[in-house]
Amino acid sequence: MKRDSHPARAASRRRRATAVGAAVGSCALVLAAGIPASAHGSPGGHRTRYVALGDSYTSGPVIPTQVDANCARSDHNYPSLVAVQRPGTVLDDVSCAGATTEEMWKPQGTNGPQLDAVQRDTDLVTVQIGGNDVGFGPIIATCAQLASQDLTGNPCQRHYTASGIDQLAWAVLETAPKVARVLRAVHDRAPHARVVVVGYPDLLPDDGSGCYPSVPFAAKDFPYLRDTEKRLNLMLRITAVLNRAEYVDTYRPTRGHDMCKAPADRWIEPLRPASPAAPAHPNAKGEAAMAGAVLERLERGRGR
Repeated sequence: MKRDSHPARAASRRRRATAVGAAVGSCALVLAAGIPASAHGSPGGHRTRYVALGDSYTSGPVIPTQVDANCARSDHNYPSLVAVQRPGTVLDDVSCAGATTEEMWKPQGTNGPQLDAVQRDTDLVTVQIGGNDVGFGPIIATCAQLASQDLTGNPCQRHYTASGIDQLAWAVLETAPKVARVLRAVHDRAPHARVVVVGYPDLLPDDGSGCYPSVPFAAKDFPYLRDTEKRLNLMLRITAVLNRAEYVDTYRPTRGHDMCKAPADRWIEPLRPASPAAPAHPNAKGEAAMAGAVLERLERGRGR
């Protein structure tokens, strides 16, 4: 290339080259400042910070391996399985057996208030709560006790509707604003997080049939209790939509694997479990099925 021999033009070109170089350098600094630190030199790029909130259906009591005795939390519950399948995910699982919506704000033994785990940099929150607010445990105990009075009838349903109001349906309605309050708190603490409400799996035969004495309820109480769970899941779905959250249906993918099925086919254990799990709770297969449903939801676009 022929060099410019005119001193003024040469000096002008040098000044332009210096200015362009400075501008390029400034742009590079601006772009670098906008990239998360974890993306620089990190093989996984941005790390997803995932917080799991919930009760025993989330924590996975008795399922090996138990990693938190206070909360009966398994390292093979669905949050753990979801995190493993999503590279770069950092899981903070604070789910705890026996939790109600109140435990989102209150400590539970050695487990602090669950909402304390949700921070401004949290990217994903799953919430599975409400079953204990409705009273899963007491309902099961009451219905099992009443069954001996009328094995072919519906003594449990008669008990809960004796006042003229279905007390279980009412309990579901009363739980809705409590779940909504939890979701609002999650959004306040992590305004940019993807929030996913996880429903409850299929506990009893979807066709309304029974399996006394494996599950010791009266014959006509099975459809009543099935419908109560469906009512709870419908409430969770509606509450999620009304509070800018997504919903994961775990009932449909677990249908046909309820606690009345044979040990090899069931994903929910009956009151006398044959596989490692708490009574009337998911076993390892059930947690895996819920993880699959959550992963399917997450792979879809946010809000779709």
